[in-house]
Amino acid sequence: MRELEWRAWPPRLPEQPIFYPVLNEEYAIKIARDWNVPHSGVGYVTRFEVESGFLERYPVRQAGGRTILELWVPAEELAEFNAHIVGAIEVVHEFR
Repeated sequence: MRELEWRAWPPRLPEQPIFYPVLNEEYAIKIARDWNVPHSGVGYVTRFEVESGFLERYPVRQAGGRTILELWVPAEELAEFNAHIVGAIEVVHEFR
């Protein structure tokens, strides 16, 4: 993201067909701390805004519990999604 000046998400890897932005910080912290750190040694929680009219094309998905909410953005739509980010992506938590 640094090379994209914190304004866009990098392309998905072939094994990542969906970009899953989560919609609440508590769930994002759990992913970063409990899943990403053991898997890769570090986990980040980010915050960013996207034009609300554009987001209407992605229904909110409940991926488990009542507060486990996310969007499912197909990898081939990520460049268009990035074009609708408002401002910069900010890192709000880091876990190691």
